Amino acid sequence: MWKQLPATVSVIGLNVLIFLLAAQILPPENVLVTTLPLYFPKNDNFGIWQFVTHMFMHGSTTHLFMNMFGLFSFGSILERIWGVKRFLIFYFVAGIGAAILYTLIHYVEFQSTSSMFERNGIPASTLNQILQAENPEGVMMQSIPVETIQLLKENIAPLRKLYNIFNLRMVGASGAIYGVLTAFGLLFPNAKLSLIFLPVPIAAKFFIPALLLLDFFSGITGFSIFGGGIAHFAHLGGALIGFLLMVLWRKDVKPEVQPLLYDL
Repeated sequence: MWKQLPATVSVIGLNVLIFLLAAQILPPENVLVTTLPLYFPKNDNFGIWQFVTHMFMHGSTTHLFMNMFGLFSFGSILERIWGVKRFLIFYFVAGIGAAILYTLIHYVEFQSTSSMFERNGIPASTLNQILQAENPEGVMMQSIPVETIQLLKENIAPLRKLYNIFNLRMVGASGAIYGVLTAFGLLFPNAKLSLIFLPVPIAAKFFIPALLLLDFFSGITGFSIFGGGIAHFAHLGGALIGFLLMVLWRKDVKPEVQPLLYDL
């Protein structure tokens, strides 16, 4: 398998190794946990390298298994078609692009919400003091004027939103996996796919768009059948980057695979 799928096997192996080191072997707040996830750009822990390294961090065994299962199932096919170099370029461009789009969406949300607070007379310095605190309620009670505290309490929902964005740590290869899944769907639209809770096989040309619409709905509403803490817009970003790469590369697809492409 190593000789046939060196890229897929290597990426999976590196993900498993880092997960074991970060979650099972090293102390809870080790250097991997504190420097590899993707932080919000205004957070002091943010580093540009995190647009890549977050793809090798996972929050749980289930998270790791699902992503690596998807990578092996669909990535192995793409690697056989494209070869190692093109597959790795696709994988990392989709993952990095997904993270950038996800960060941009959060940045716009953050700027819009923080501007609302400033228009209501709450200075940026006060907001930063709260956002950087491990115990924001304690900071509010100790060093912020009573009038400002009242304004903050009246806008507690957007304040929590700001706090969550500022302190968010994004991990996982899901953006890249969604790019891979999108590429697979464009190459093999009639391939039958199914989920564990949906055992009836559905053609990729219907399955993948439905999955993306579900992610879009969950991203907009905050309601998710898969539980909380999922970066839905990163999924959509990975799918978008994957689609754009497939459009860019469609003339380079091998002749035996080209008839399977959608007429984009």
